[in-house]
Amino acid sequence: MTSQAISLSVRSASWSSSERLRPLWALMLGLVLLMAQTSLALARAAPESFADLAEKVSPAVVNITTSTTVEGRTGPNPLVPEGSPFEDFFRDFMNPDGNPNMPPRRSQALGSGFVISEDGYIVTNNHVIEKADEIQVELFQGGTLEAEVVGTDPNTDIALLKVKSDKPLPFVPFGKSEAMRVGDWVMAMGNPLGQGFSVSAGIISARGRALSGTYDDFLQTDAAINKGNSGGPLFNMNGEVVGVNTAILSPTGGSIGIGFAMSSEVVANVVSQLKEFGETRRGWLGVRIQDVTPDMAEALGLEQARGALVTDVPEGPAAEAGMQSGDVILSFDGIEVEDTHGLVRQVGNAPVGKAVRVVVFREGKTQTLLVTLGRRETAEGAGAGGSSDGSPAPEPEAAEILGMTLVPLTDELRDQLGVGNLAGGLAVSDIDETGEAYSKGLRAGDVITEAGQRQVATAADLQERIEEARDAGRKSLLLLVRRQGEPRFVALSVEE
Repeated sequence: MTSQAISLSVRSASWSSSERLRPLWALMLGLVLLMAQTSLALARAAPESFADLAEKVSPAVVNITTSTTVEGRTGPNPLVPEGSPFEDFFRDFMNPDGNPNMPPRRSQALGSGFVISEDGYIVTNNHVIEKADEIQVELFQGGTLEAEVVGTDPNTDIALLKVKSDKPLPFVPFGKSEAMRVGDWVMAMGNPLGQGFSVSAGIISARGRALSGTYDDFLQTDAAINKGNSGGPLFNMNGEVVGVNTAILSPTGGSIGIGFAMSSEVVANVVSQLKEFGETRRGWLGVRIQDVTPDMAEALGLEQARGALVTDVPEGPAAEAGMQSGDVILSFDGIEVEDTHGLVRQVGNAPVGKAVRVVVFREGKTQTLLVTLGRRETAEGAGAGGSSDGSPAPEPEAAEILGMTLVPLTDELRDQLGVGNLAGGLAVSDIDETGEAYSKGLRAGDVITEAGQRQVATAADLQERIEEARDAGRKSLLLLVRRQGEPRFVALSVEE
């Protein structure tokens, strides 16, 4: 065989070997892809067990027992009317000795908490220890310690306790609640119904829930939370506390899978202040605000309904910085403002005395104001006062406008409506209950002080603002309405 023939033979053999390997390489590549997909699926699936996590964090979780002295009752039982057929029964059952003045008695309550530092700082709910005379902390590893209250914050229902221990205590760190996503796994621990240390697991069902508090930022979870779980931790899968179990939504009083944990972002900030000062020190802007609705946005010339609409600027930091009623706060300290709830939380979390840039929308354009924040706790209840100047008011002449019967304010009306410090405005004396103004919440007795962010004192003033809005192509007119002195904005349609 010639050398050329040998060469061709070898080359043919080489090609045949490569062709035979192709299916093997394809099979190996398929196996790699399959394993990657399987690994990803397992990562997203439910944990095989929560046992390792529970074992890791349990030593830092505590049971809390409180004792409170309840004042004795004198006289008849307020729950049973005098002369009731049940009066004798309740007297014999509640007071078998026949003592007309029952002595004080001790009442106990149970809750949960968790240790956040080895030197004995413990976080729980304020309602767990509120008004308690004695607070006992039961450790997971055994033993009971007496706790003292470092500070409380009823606004977020958080309390910080301190115990003394001969040795360092196991503790758990705070995690980032803002990093939690709907669907992430979580584990709750506590003392449900007084049954002792217990674990339940579930997922984050929703974020950013607000119940009734000004600074609420709850994580909603379907992990079982019951009475006694209050103050206990909600853990992520890394063993970090992302929430403090606080409340449940239930028609029965037991868990139906709707529980709420105050986010660690809020709790960590409150705990830091309680630890340093023994109280909270929240930033204060000094404005009254309301949400911006779509029709308000249209009336103001805003592209979208967002931000916080300023209804009043009493004496305080915002007034000193030049903020005005009718401004829409779009940004606070570099963070966009979506609504009033978000702004209140942002301001409350800001340090007292900090100078922050606040971007407002005013008369069709944005302005940046530099506001030095005050302290909310010292400003609670502050408001502008004033009185009527006593000048004679014009005779009331009723006018029918936008489904309302309006009359100019008189001294008598100011006193009757509780707006004695207002110099001018239009009082709603009657209203069409089928009209838009009524559906937007206006009622007889309300006072319209501004229209289109300009003062109105007569029906002619209001009619002029309506014509100006129509000429400008606007569909709505923004009214500033006061009820018992409290301001709010309402946008009414001015389309013909």
